[in-house]
Amino acid sequence: MNLETERLILEPITLELVEAVLAGDRARSESLAQARFPREWPGPAVIERAFKAYPDQVRADPKTRLWGDRLMITRGSERRVIGSVIFHGFPQNGIADVGYGVEIDSQGQGYATEGTLACVEWALRQPGIRAVRATTFMWHRASVRVLEKVGMKIIGTEEHEILGEMLVFERYEGTESSR
Repeated sequence: MNLETERLILEPITLELVEAVLAGDRARSESLAQARFPREWPGPAVIERAFKAYPDQVRADPKTRLWGDRLMITRGSERRVIGSVIFHGFPQNGIADVGYGVEIDSQGQGYATEGTLACVEWALRQPGIRAVRATTFMWHRASVRVLEKVGMKIIGTEEHEILGEMLVFERYEGTESSR
């Protein structure tokens, strides 16, 4: 099921699309998405963070691993993939872990907030989901602002073994966005 916002269509990511992206098959990826991908997206960092660390998990159980994952596609005459919202699999403990990315030419235009807000609100309406969590660097002001705008609050910090200290945000069922 697609989610729609004022400027975006958020389409579910399928195993077939993941396979095309991992294979570097741009033509097949664009055909499956029925949208043009940016020249530099998905870049290696996005693929690594979203899928490459888990290709066997995605292939073994795409319904669970790709739960809620969506492409951000612009509405209008020219459909363009400008980013994605990823949940890192079906939540086992009632807390969905969300991440997002927007290609560089579309950053700073509110797309991350718009797409992430729609996906967070969708997740909070799903049975058994009581909260959505996200982490980001404290110095990454744009990311912090997106999370604040989608109604998330800082609940603490956690240490990432490679990346260092990360802020942890959550939004609970029934809370509204402060957009």
